[in-house]
Amino acid sequence: MKTLLTRLPGSLALVCALASACGSNDDPQPTNTGHHCQVATDCYPGIDPASLEGEPVCLDRVPEGYCTHHCTQDLDCCAVTGECPDGLPQVCAPFESSGEMNCFLSCETDDVTSAGFTDSTAFCQAKANSAFICRSTGGGSNNRKVCVPNG
Repeated sequence: MKTLLTRLPGSLALVCALASACGSNDDPQPTNTGHHCQVATDCYPGIDPASLEGEPVCLDRVPEGYCTHHCTQDLDCCAVTGECPDGLPQVCAPFESSGEMNCFLSCETDDVTSAGFTDSTAFCQAKANSAFICRSTGGGSNNRKVCVPNG
């Protein structure tokens, strides 16, 4: 590496040296829905909670919490400008036996294949977080396949 750096022009050598010294974090982290949280106020930074199509929620039934908000239909998810800057597909579904409908990062077959993946968990790990898996929301007849932390 040192030999290569001495052969590169000055500014390019500095950029390469800094990049290798700092390392990189290639693990994506959802910006809003799916982000880690302890309380609902940790969710949707920079967005007026009243502008969302439902009250913000921090689900504590998943490891490290999961930011979401209440919804009644898929269109309620990503309805506000800036809510979904990462562009990940979202669905409105019940989570386990809570009976509440919330927005989740989708790993349904159409979303997975349109992103060029054949494995739904690989999709979640590449697009959302390396600790996420694809699983059913477990909400009865309205089950959806979503990306959530493994655990």
